Amino acid sequence: RGQKTNAGYYDYKEGDRTPVESDVALKIIRDFAAEKGYPQRDVSDQEILERCLFPMINEGAKILEEGIAIRASDIDVVWVYGYGWPVYRGGPMYWANSLGLDKVVARMEEFAKDDPEFWKPAGLLAKLAAEGGKFQ
Repeated sequence: RGQKTNAGYYDYKEGDRTPVESDVALKIIRDFAAEKGYPQRDVSDQEILERCLFPMINEGAKILEEGIAIRASDIDVVWVYGYGWPVYRGGPMYWANSLGLDKVVARMEEFAKDDPEFWKPAGLLAKLAAEGGKFQ
């Protein structure tokens, strides 16, 4: 069981801090997924990054569309100095440019099969991707 509560995703043997996946937790997850009809699959580290960070990029595009920020670099500065985004990555908007906005939108369209409204690209993001452009 978990170290503090004796329950959780990991179990720990007495006197050993090595985490071991809990059979109880895994059964709960499998049963829930089966009940809801969610197929179980392996998810790559890259997909986890994309599913977590592409919505941030999309929101950044909306902020630019709405005139809340003037430049994409303004958004990046907030993320780097305000939220601790890794400096060497330059911020989410810079990172999106380095990936290619067309690739970002293509992946969002793949994810949209599960939740079309959530993964709908912002107008600016879709436009720049279609034109081969970048955030400025």
